[in-house]
Amino acid sequence: MDEQTKLIAECEAKAKQWLSPAFDNETKQAVQAMLDNEDKTELIECFYKDLEFGTGGLRGIMGSGSNRMNIYTVGMATQGFANYLKKNFKDKELISVVVCHDCRNNSRLFAETVANIFSANGIKAYLFDDMRPTPECSFAIRHLHCQAGVNVTASHNPREYNGYKAYWEDGAQVLAPHDTGIIDEVNAVTINDVKFDGNKNLIEIIGEEIDKVYLEQIKTICIDPEVIARQKDLKIVYTPLHGTGMTMIPQSLKFWGFENVHCVKEQMEKSGDFPTVVSPNPENGEALTLALRDAKAMDADIVMASDPDADRVGMACKNDKGEWILINGNQTCLLFLYYIITNRKATGKMQPGDFIVKTIVTTEVIKQIADKQNIEMRDCYTGFKWIAREIALSEGKQKYIGGGEESYGFLAQDFVRDKDAVSACSLLAEICAYAKDHGKTLYDLLMDIYAEYGFSKEVTINVVKPGKSGADEIKQMMVDFRNCPPKEIGGSQVVISKDYQTLTITAADGTTQPLDMPTTSNVLQWFCADGTKISVRPSGTEPKIKFYIEIKDNTFKTAADYDRCMQAAAEKVEAIKKSLCLD
Repeated sequence: MDEQTKLIAECEAKAKQWLSPAFDNETKQAVQAMLDNEDKTELIECFYKDLEFGTGGLRGIMGSGSNRMNIYTVGMATQGFANYLKKNFKDKELISVVVCHDCRNNSRLFAETVANIFSANGIKAYLFDDMRPTPECSFAIRHLHCQAGVNVTASHNPREYNGYKAYWEDGAQVLAPHDTGIIDEVNAVTINDVKFDGNKNLIEIIGEEIDKVYLEQIKTICIDPEVIARQKDLKIVYTPLHGTGMTMIPQSLKFWGFENVHCVKEQMEKSGDFPTVVSPNPENGEALTLALRDAKAMDADIVMASDPDADRVGMACKNDKGEWILINGNQTCLLFLYYIITNRKATGKMQPGDFIVKTIVTTEVIKQIADKQNIEMRDCYTGFKWIAREIALSEGKQKYIGGGEESYGFLAQDFVRDKDAVSACSLLAEICAYAKDHGKTLYDLLMDIYAEYGFSKEVTINVVKPGKSGADEIKQMMVDFRNCPPKEIGGSQVVISKDYQTLTITAADGTTQPLDMPTTSNVLQWFCADGTKISVRPSGTEPKIKFYIEIKDNTFKTAADYDRCMQAAAEKVEAIKKSLCLD
């Protein structure tokens, strides 16, 4: 029997289990259609593996099957999570959790399913009355002193996806040892173990009362309210891209004192189909098309967009020629941390021991700022659970004042433990007001940073490899890079290599030293003699391998150098792509 025939037989055997009475008729009909179809492609994709409950939860395409997001895969994940909570908090009289969801198709259904299963297991579920931003889920867990939480969201993934994020009692996504503990419990669950019939007495609907205290807390991170008072008419264009940001971000901006906020009308419509965009991702310029249309019409000062679960923020501003340009995630993080450090010092709010955090793939210019300003900066793995870990490690000893990552996520406070576009949009508006108060734009502010700390250009290349064959290709690419690491990239010698899977730093002469990180991760980094940094890692949530490229140029002196440095960086990126066979 060849490999393909064997795979089909395995998938058919697994699919037939989904024809049992444990599944509803609609599911059984869909599975039977796959079995009857001569083309077994869909059957294989839906059943070749179980949708894996990873360290962050679940994420996948919605549909029928063991490798799809549906009430049964969500149900088994929740039953396993409930079993773990009952073991971990066995001495607690009543365990409680928060259940939240975004705007996506089936998100409310999945959230209600989650709440029902927790309650059926004797666990109290605080269920939000409607969609809410991801950071508010984190906030509510802490505010209500819950032991855990679940947020049904696929963040900025395409419309066919949904997901399930698991949170612990600190409001952060689950880390060791609980991550593997939950995974073990989830893997032990069968469909017949799932208690779908909820206990209404253990489900409490929450909403506006949490919104109010959440917005009040966010207001406390405002650094310079007098600047906002002077620039209250700042012209802001905002879009939630049909998602949860519409519930909180306009309110927060108004609460901070901004009186001229224009929301993109077409995208203030809640929709899991995201009808006005190709992809609901503020990292993609296309998603800001309608916002830029409105910004040009009203001569706005800034454009802001949040993704469907309102944890990431993208933005655009005018350059020195009056043209609207997109500001990438690295630049946004740079602006946030530069402003926080600069203005906390200027207003006397900076304290000894205050620290910032960035992820290992985020621009190194942030470290240069921190070093020059004598502020502690910490590097951590990609994902805000690692930034949350740094906050927790220093709780009561040092104050976290901000941290972010290149993928448009930022957290400016410690009362939430996940990236937060609600506070980020509010603070971003304050930074824009500060710039305008000094006769500048955000672009001018960015040029000032480059002039003082050196120019940096960051490019992320996503190589998409869908399905089982794609997963195999991505795995092999990482093996090949490890077995045969590059000695030069784009014409520049590699002087340091970091392998986060073996936790080893290797110099060009072959000498090694240990890499101090809390655990291993499938990430490779190469640092070149000219300051170029390249990071490679498979995505943990999507079928792709990601290459993060950072080009440095210390010849930048004034804004007049920007176009020249950008052109040189673009040429360097092409050379790097050729070196790594990414063309």
